[in-house]
Amino acid sequence: MDLTALNNTLAHIENDARSGQSLLLYALVKTLSIPQGGHSYLLTKLKEMAPQTRQLAYGLMELMAQGATAKPEWKEAEQRMDRAIAG
Repeated sequence: MDLTALNNTLAHIENDARSGQSLLLYALVKTLSIPQGGHSYLLTKLKEMAPQTRQLAYGLMELMAQGATAKPEWKEAEQRMDRAIAG
């Protein structure tokens, strides 16, 4: 499983945790991480993303479809994102 989208998202968030693009990606990661939560994320948020950010979002959604959210690598990346966002 190619985790490039997850790793690039993590790097994006750790590099600039306070940017709007980082917060949009973080919200998507948190939504995708909720098992059986219906993954409710307003798809209209994709319009607010820059093209590069939107590509990361598509990659994250594909990883969720492949079951990556249950992998330890996803959980570790999510924890690092939590710390970056918390400051």
